[in-house]
Amino acid sequence: MQSEHAGQADPSDIAIWQPDLTSRAKPVYLAIADALADDIAAGRLAAGQRLPPQRVLADRLGVDLTTVSRAYSEARRRGLLDARVGQGTFVSIQDTAPTRPPLQPPLPRRLPTAPAAVIDMTMNQPPLPDSPKLLDRMRSGLAQAMLRLDPQALLRYPEAGAGFRSAEEDCAAGARWLAKRLPTLDDPGRIVVCPGTQSALLALLCMLTRPGDTVCTEALTYPGFKAIARQLGLRVIGVAMDGDGLDPDALRAAVAAHAPKALYCTPTLHNPTTATLPADRRTAIAAIARDHNIPIIEDDIYGVLPQDAPPPIAASAPDVTFHVVGLAKCVAPGLRITYVAAPDNRQAMRLAAAQRATILGTPPVPAAIATQWITDGTADALLTAIRTEASARQRLARDLLPPASVTAHPQGFHLWLGLPPAWTRGEFAAYLRNAGIAAAVSDNFLTAGPPPEALRICLGAPIGRDDCRRMLETLADTLDQSPALAGIVI
Repeated sequence: MQSEHAGQADPSDIAIWQPDLTSRAKPVYLAIADALADDIAAGRLAAGQRLPPQRVLADRLGVDLTTVSRAYSEARRRGLLDARVGQGTFVSIQDTAPTRPPLQPPLPRRLPTAPAAVIDMTMNQPPLPDSPKLLDRMRSGLAQAMLRLDPQALLRYPEAGAGFRSAEEDCAAGARWLAKRLPTLDDPGRIVVCPGTQSALLALLCMLTRPGDTVCTEALTYPGFKAIARQLGLRVIGVAMDGDGLDPDALRAAVAAHAPKALYCTPTLHNPTTATLPADRRTAIAAIARDHNIPIIEDDIYGVLPQDAPPPIAASAPDVTFHVVGLAKCVAPGLRITYVAAPDNRQAMRLAAAQRATILGTPPVPAAIATQWITDGTADALLTAIRTEASARQRLARDLLPPASVTAHPQGFHLWLGLPPAWTRGEFAAYLRNAGIAAAVSDNFLTAGPPPEALRICLGAPIGRDDCRRMLETLADTLDQSPALAGIVI
């Protein structure tokens, strides 16, 4: 094997190292990592020497960028490379000579310098409240819920007939929680209790559509909805948006052209853009749904976070709306309880039957906990704590990030980060990953049109507020420089 290299180059110089892969009968990424190990062992690459950026090496080798990225990751796993934020990738300064023959992966002698724990912002989690008193209150509620739960509920499957419906007490608790946004909801018989929003959406789409049908949603939407639609063989049509959210005129045109079987939307604190539909648009969307007999699946999972949000679509158009409210974003993600307010009792029974066909029923323990916490006020206390912590983190974001790049709500816990022209979303996300931050690029949410150069940033992912500040400072520093100066490798 021969390699072009810079000899014992100054670490500040960009190495022109390039492996010869012609004699290596392995996957290309492993061949690159093996060649790197060989050159280090033979002294052709010096400790501390800078390696070519991944894009540069990919161009030289004529391979895909992801192949080189996997090779560098494999080399870091073996302890051969150091990735330095803002500088690039370097040969490890410690002894990295392999202990096995060159063609076998060496055992790592040290931990890679890439961050051991990545802040995973790809899941939009609420921030953890820092309140021992609140944790004690949660524990007390858990104990009370278990004392009140009939053990026989754990010993039998849900029964047929009336058993399709959730327990009366759980439905009443759901109606009480939904009353925050739907104060006129006075019939618990319209409530179906589901084990999480994802299962609720699955049951709704199974009930409302058949394979090959079309459903409409925003041009950027919740990836979980896209995944369910794809699994069920549905065609998803993305409808144009602007700064206020879903465009009613674009929806009217999409309905006329595609005759969808349902509309899925997130009118309040839209995921990912954080847009909130004004009241007049909600009215217009409801009118379009009525005119064309299209049911609306209104995902109001963030609806209780803002204290100034317009009433949901279901408040003025309950006859065409399935109002979906999960506790994951406003109480506890691990609880996995979601309430669906159907247009009427008959639709509620149909939805409960669809849920039984897909996931059988809602486990009684989390439902009992949710009912207990709603009844004793713990759920309200958690909502207040989440809203307070989210507001504090949004203030940090306003202080640290350029206002022109950020769209957010003061009481939400995610923001939509638009990138300056020098950056692409892929480069920015890769740089963040190298710095120990995983974020979701716009492609994950796309249903129509070109993907914007933007990322969703989840402020609830860092455990503490200090961690959140450090994460935001990294974002701010990265936005303030060009990819070339950042030494980006992807």
